[in-house]
Amino acid sequence: MDRQTRMYDNFDRVEQKTIEEILNIVYEALEERGYNAIDQMVGFILSGDPSYITSHNNARNVMGRIERDDLVEELIRSYLKK
Repeated sequence: MDRQTRMYDNFDRVEQKTIEEILNIVYEALEERGYNAIDQMVGFILSGDPSYITSHNNARNVMGRIERDDLVEELIRSYLKK
C-alpha cells in the first residue's frame, strides 16, 4: 500500500469562474425564467437575499460563490474602467 501523501491541487480550480462569467450565467438564467435580470441582480446585491436569484441552471449557487463587496468593487472598477 502506498503511504505517501498525495496532493490534491485541483481543489479551487474546479468550477472557478470570473465575476464576469458568473454575472453572465446568472443573467441568462434569470432571463430564461422570464425575470427582469437587472432588477433581480440589483435586489440581490442590495439585500443579500439569495431568493432574488433563480436556482435555474445552478445560478443561485454560482452567485453565492462571490462576496457581495467583491462584486460591487468589480462592478465599479469595470464601470470606471480602472
